[in-house]
Amino acid sequence: MILSFNINYHTRFGEQIYLVGSIPELGLWQTTMAREMYPVGDGNWRVEIELPDYPLTIEYRYFVRAGEMIHWEEWDQRHRVMVDNFSNRYTIFDYWRITPAYHAFYTSAFTQSLFAPTSGFQLQPTGSNKKLTIRIFAPQVERHEYVAITGNQAILGNWQPAQAVRMDSSSFPEWTIQLDANQIIYPMEYKFLILDKEQQQAPYWETGENRFLFLPLQQPDEEIIVSNLFLRDERPLWKGTGTVIPVFSLRSENSFGVGDLDDLKIMVDWAKKTRQRIIQILPVNDTTMTLTWADSYPYSAISIYALHPIYISIRGLGPLKDHEKALFFKEKQMELNEMESLDYEAVIHHKLAYCKAWFDQEKEEIIHLPDFKEFVEQNSSWLIPYAAFCYLRFRYNTSDFNQWEEFAIFNKPAVYQLCKEESGAYPEILFTFYLQYILHKQFKAVSDHARENGVVLKGDLPIGINRTSVEAWVEPEYFNMKGQAGAPPDDFSVVGQNWMFPTYNWDLMEQDGYSWWKKRFRKLEDYFDCFRIDHILGFFRIWEIPLDYIQGLCGHFNPALPLAREEIEAWGISFDETCFTIPRIHKDFLPELFGDLATEVKDSYLAQATSDYFVLKPFCDTQRKIDTILRDKTDDFSFIIRNGLFTITNEVLFLRDPYQKDKFHPRIAGNQSYLYRKLSEADRVAFDKLHEDFFYHRHNEFWKETALKRLTPLVTDTDILVCGEDLGMIPQSVPEVMNQLQILSLEIERMPKAPYREFTDMRTLPYLSVCTTSTHDMDPLRNWWKENPEKTQRYYNQVLQREGKAPEECTAEIATQILSNHLLTHSMLTIIPLQDWFATNDRIKNKKIESERINVPANPRHYWRYRMHIPLEKLLEADDFNQHIISLIEQSGRK
Repeated sequence: MILSFNINYHTRFGEQIYLVGSIPELGLWQTTMAREMYPVGDGNWRVEIELPDYPLTIEYRYFVRAGEMIHWEEWDQRHRVMVDNFSNRYTIFDYWRITPAYHAFYTSAFTQSLFAPTSGFQLQPTGSNKKLTIRIFAPQVERHEYVAITGNQAILGNWQPAQAVRMDSSSFPEWTIQLDANQIIYPMEYKFLILDKEQQQAPYWETGENRFLFLPLQQPDEEIIVSNLFLRDERPLWKGTGTVIPVFSLRSENSFGVGDLDDLKIMVDWAKKTRQRIIQILPVNDTTMTLTWADSYPYSAISIYALHPIYISIRGLGPLKDHEKALFFKEKQMELNEMESLDYEAVIHHKLAYCKAWFDQEKEEIIHLPDFKEFVEQNSSWLIPYAAFCYLRFRYNTSDFNQWEEFAIFNKPAVYQLCKEESGAYPEILFTFYLQYILHKQFKAVSDHARENGVVLKGDLPIGINRTSVEAWVEPEYFNMKGQAGAPPDDFSVVGQNWMFPTYNWDLMEQDGYSWWKKRFRKLEDYFDCFRIDHILGFFRIWEIPLDYIQGLCGHFNPALPLAREEIEAWGISFDETCFTIPRIHKDFLPELFGDLATEVKDSYLAQATSDYFVLKPFCDTQRKIDTILRDKTDDFSFIIRNGLFTITNEVLFLRDPYQKDKFHPRIAGNQSYLYRKLSEADRVAFDKLHEDFFYHRHNEFWKETALKRLTPLVTDTDILVCGEDLGMIPQSVPEVMNQLQILSLEIERMPKAPYREFTDMRTLPYLSVCTTSTHDMDPLRNWWKENPEKTQRYYNQVLQREGKAPEECTAEIATQILSNHLLTHSMLTIIPLQDWFATNDRIKNKKIESERINVPANPRHYWRYRMHIPLEKLLEADDFNQHIISLIEQSGRK
């Protein structure tokens, strides 16, 4: 069997085309073993290989090399050819594959869900001794449509759409047709078109001139394959609508005080009924550290793989045979389900108790289930350490593995021994295995249900992990435990955010090809076809905060290019290392900070540094020490003292770099400090210029290269549609990198990215973006409307173009206009928080608007407990409300 590979590519002097692929004859993907191609004139290259005579599928791609250097590689989507015993020769004419302008249509969000053919149409291979196979990429084809080919041949229907030949969709988004070459008269003139299965719309002909094909004389028993064509589709780009809601916030009549995975399935049904195409949720990984409400924070996972047991659907398990227990749990279920918000502690306690009772009842059958055994075996690499972690966490009554005595340092043989059947811990280990097994089964059922109904599930990838998580225990080399990840000051918090996560050891991660991140991305593929990278700026640089700090103001970017003393002085600043890097406060500002308590604070907490300046005494010279001293004091005086002392710890203009001790970072927002106010006019001007350059110009190319190095191998390694949360202090290089990698940005009207704008100009949003009214970190629309009356008034007049005084409440009519404006944007996806959908209907919206806030980022101990106020069953029956959503979507032109 002979395979002849042909491609047209005009190289430059010294360049050579190579072919690499999945078989030994093509190097088994090793570029050093790739097959060299040979020029045959007019930019055409060819290589022939001989293969054994048996059926096989070959994947391959082309690349350009000059010497030892690879200059160009094709788009990561591989070529594929299937050879069988029906032809002796396969002649393949390829086109160079470049990354499509809209790569999103090739992700699983579209190929497995939105556009996935409901039933693959497969043509029977022709029995001719001469075959012509044509393949074309046409991804933007809805489920009710198909691609066909017609042309100037009887076999192609002689240009009659009704006689056009339907193409095979089994390799969607690639479409294939195999023709009897004996019936073709060259030159063949042809074109592709899109037809409606129900014939409810006119055929869509691809744009441009007719295509021509003139092939060399074909030999008997030869199949010619023309591949890598792209449909010339100039129809309006697809735009979809969706809802964002945490799973814990869902409510149904069968819930157990918290949203669960069966509730998420009902949410899919509601999305389909209202013609929405995507549901976005918050992270669902296990966060259990203490079994208290403090575990409610979904972005502080103890495992990047394990799902949270709180999301198990009790009704998905089955009834308990013990009548007394069944009655007890039924009463608890009714009691918890009637609550306005989530009682995290009660819910997790009783749900785990129910699961344990059910497991004990059915254990003998469960442990012998083939798919249970298969799940444990396939996931053992993370499941065994996770199960051991859960056991040890409660054995030692802490998730801080540093206190686990002989298990403080992860020892794989010892941990695996702990998880064996003969171990005394095995009953608890086995129960943990079961919890993850049932969570996987239930979540996979939701994912399959969503795909079948053309609804995309969008997940959320937290940027960090808990510093006492399974991963920190098992793979500590990947993390920097001496730093804390957070965010610099922004609209959410004027003193920055401290998430307390460890930062990453990116250098080591790079050495093994970012395998840790790739495994994390692949786990998401089990359930999602789209995901949001939380704080994608962390892949450019992370805001790293010293361990002594609780607030995030005195952090620094990592990686960064800190300043040497000479560079600082070159800006015209009289650099005094002691005065600028050691926290101090001028005596003039003590009354401003402490009021009538100034004298008491000065005597108790401050030491004289100079005649005018005070420093903190050693017992309280860090925020951690101050917090320890005043943590249990809740009176107003202690609150004032704590905040004032915290402010003094932030009183520096430069921070010493922890890795290069002779270099410095300017303190962010240093011009808001008291130290700045005491600078000379010349030093203030110089500091402002240095600050502007350091934070907005100095690192642009550096961070761009960093992000591309980290993100490129991850994005190209997944089929999922990737979105990024790019809010906050955004380097200039962020849009460029995201556009290059086709990562969808996040756009919010009240958080403009353009300087000097109060509100985002919604008419200018890029197509590759997600548009939303608010996030879980912000007030929903109705709350925001009341937050700042002056700002609301400007929004009312300037953005909504309404005259007169803005009403005190965000009425359903106003909310409808705001949502309509978002739906009319150019963004690929408009995803609206459920609370903001509710705001458009007076009869359905929650009267207690203050209960709709999900998170307050400025409060690190916020209790995440919001639940929708009506059950999903009633939401499905709310015909007026649902029709209102359908109308808004239809009017916007979204699908």
